[in-house]
Amino acid sequence: MRVAVVAGPEAGHAIPAIELCRRLVAAGDSAVLLSGTRWADAAATEGFEFIELKGLAPRPGDDDADEGAKLHGRAAHVSTEILADLRAIAPDLVVSDTITVGGGLAAERLGIPWVELVPHPLYLPSKGLPPLGSGLAPGVGVRGRIRDVVLRAMTDASMRRGAKAQRAARLSVGLPAAGRGPVARLIATLPALEVPRPDWPDNAYVVGPLVWDPTTEEMDLPPGSEPLILVAPSTATNDDKPLAEAALGALAPELMGEHPVRVAITTFGPIPSAVPEWARAGRSRQEQALKEAAVVVCGAGHGMLAKALLAGAPVVAVPGGGDQWELARRAERAGYAVLVKPLTEEALTAAVRTILADYERYSAAAVRAQRGADAVVDAVAVCRRAAGVA
Repeated sequence: MRVAVVAGPEAGHAIPAIELCRRLVAAGDSAVLLSGTRWADAAATEGFEFIELKGLAPRPGDDDADEGAKLHGRAAHVSTEILADLRAIAPDLVVSDTITVGGGLAAERLGIPWVELVPHPLYLPSKGLPPLGSGLAPGVGVRGRIRDVVLRAMTDASMRRGAKAQRAARLSVGLPAAGRGPVARLIATLPALEVPRPDWPDNAYVVGPLVWDPTTEEMDLPPGSEPLILVAPSTATNDDKPLAEAALGALAPELMGEHPVRVAITTFGPIPSAVPEWARAGRSRQEQALKEAAVVVCGAGHGMLAKALLAGAPVVAVPGGGDQWELARRAERAGYAVLVKPLTEEALTAAVRTILADYERYSAAAVRAQRGADAVVDAVAVCRRAAGVA
């Protein structure tokens, strides 16, 4: 089977696409990644083909403030730009990232079956859930259900605008206004991060997180026997204070008292200039630190949250933008995370101390989430069925 995997250059979307390509190649299939050029070397290292994803740059007149136009209007342009590349690849299947909609449109235009790659929980609206992004648990009882109906009604206008932009984009490239959509959806998350819904799509499969480490550098962890706190700042900003700097202030021995810790900070952002002897900071693989981590402090982006849970580590979630608030609230309700918002050193100290003081409870909740990884579906098998080659 030959698969073209289309994903934008943002790490949260490109990394799951890269891991899917790795799994396809390991299973004996052929994969071609279409993404930003920053990932070309990774493709070469991991043993699959790479083609630059064309059409991503804003065009004159594009309104990036209009999310519907940005998502669907540019997708129509991308689909035209990559048609020749897809024809040359001649794939049996196209896998298109959930926000890189142009891959799916191009597949439809060429009559190729396609699968949607969702690198986080399923965020489709549901008649049984409050609006996604609110961070709210599903309403309970009559009053709770009424609350959710009212909240969904408040988002209806936005949903209608998005649907209108989608229809216009499809018509602009010669497709019918309403398409069949993807043959299947790969929901690349842990079951523990999903919320039960009464209208789960029949073609959606939870395949587990698709995680891959983009660096080969290894950090020497700080010496000692104290619990290790892994700090992994998000690529998105959190409030006005860098998480790495806040952690060095918050986790100092004089503040942690009876719970002294060691700290490892792995970041692709700025590295703190002054790092004390009980800490290490730099660009590094996270595998070894995750094995030893007692607690992971992160921005609650899906990738890092999933890594923490796969390691069975409790989390201090410091959510920033995007879906981080939604994910942080889900983790908090499940009992393996303490939420910090807004970020202050005092709040961060208190959150880590809270977990360490009741470690058995938080750790048990994280391990329960970790065990859910055994219940996922094989992503490669789903792709093969979708392509008709299983």
